[in-house]
Amino acid sequence: MVTDAPDAPVTARRRAVVLVGNPAAPYSRALRIARTLQDIGFDVEIAAVASADVPDHEADGSVTIRRYRPSGPFAFLAAGRGAASSAPSSGPWRSRPAPLRIARSVAAALRRWALWPHTVRGWWATLDRDLAPADLYHACGSLTVAAAIAARGRDRRAGRTSRVLYDAIDDVVDGNNLLGVPAPVKAVMRRRETRWARSADARITVNEALAARLATRWRTERPLVVPNWPDVRGPATLSGGAPDLIRAALGVPPTTRIVVFQGRLGPNLGLDAAAQAILEVPDAVLCLIGFGRGFAASRARDDDPRFAGRHRTLPAVHPDEIVAWAASADVALVPLPPVSANQRASTPNKFWEALAAGTPIVLGPDLPEMARILLADELGVVARSLRPGDLAAAIRTVLDVRPEVAVERRTRIAAMARDRYSWPRAARDYRSLIARLVGSGGSADPTAQVVARRQRDAAP
Repeated sequence: MVTDAPDAPVTARRRAVVLVGNPAAPYSRALRIARTLQDIGFDVEIAAVASADVPDHEADGSVTIRRYRPSGPFAFLAAGRGAASSAPSSGPWRSRPAPLRIARSVAAALRRWALWPHTVRGWWATLDRDLAPADLYHACGSLTVAAAIAARGRDRRAGRTSRVLYDAIDDVVDGNNLLGVPAPVKAVMRRRETRWARSADARITVNEALAARLATRWRTERPLVVPNWPDVRGPATLSGGAPDLIRAALGVPPTTRIVVFQGRLGPNLGLDAAAQAILEVPDAVLCLIGFGRGFAASRARDDDPRFAGRHRTLPAVHPDEIVAWAASADVALVPLPPVSANQRASTPNKFWEALAAGTPIVLGPDLPEMARILLADELGVVARSLRPGDLAAAIRTVLDVRPEVAVERRTRIAAMARDRYSWPRAARDYRSLIARLVGSGGSADPTAQVVARRQRDAAP
């Protein structure tokens, strides 16, 4: 007599928290990481910062997103909650004597430097009180790693085992946000971030240039490189049948040539020069698809008579959709000025998303990591400078080709990106790291459980 074998016990799935020091509304890298962790057997929460523009709780597919509101004595320093970096530019304070205004400004600067990163310390306090324990804390950037380390400490005191993975998404102390900080102050910040990095159980970053810089600074093994390569879902390029999304959104004819910039909008991104450059490119529109503190200024430029019909701003789209939007542009513009060591070593999402779409890139000068990739396989053009005339000349070089050449180029770039620069390739190394970091204990692989159960059901 054949009897059914009992099902193997199904243990609780492990839990992972991906910490993001912004509202994650949404944040593409966090989503890719979260989905990969789910695929290998974790329940995943993205723990982000609360914002008035988004709900405190929501889901992106099966990924839970919780946004925690700052609390405690440093809550008032949270970005957007009155934590001004200096005295107000108008109002009663402006009538105070100049020495008082200067003293207040200096005191605010000293407070920011001493408490760096000051904007998230109230968020850390809430996480310390409300964040549920986890087996893995994936800390996206320097704003989150201290909170992850603190959570691991709480777990240890409670008799739990957890691990912290520091995802150094940029070189924060040599980045744009700390330009102008005095060298002695920056040295203190550098030591603080190094201490956090060394306290993590493992470290990753986004490209080889940053991996080399950070390993030297931290005096650790080289961080694993897990690039920001897109996770393309479905056809992305126009030649693959994707709709002409940008022209439809702008209401312009098919003959209008589209130059796209996508991502965060703000200072030190070359956007003023790009706006001037587009005026020197016939039959073309500069379309900015983005978010951030520069969004309102970009919309204001749309209405400026000097740029009428030539400069258009659209709100950010979901990371799963952005490659399809980039595919409906003729050129992707990455005009970042090399104002910091971090920016010179950067390979931002917009760069990889354009390649995934098959859209050729016009790149600013002195960005060696991106230029190396771009020039090796003829994926676009590096402008001679960020002067509007040189940017316009580079854009025209890409645009002014025969239609059949443009189609072949787009097909070649998209195929190359699919083979070399897609998230499934990056995720393989990440999966291996997680297996080494947290092991196979805790929960059985849910996919294996399903397969075993199906095999038992099919047995005679």
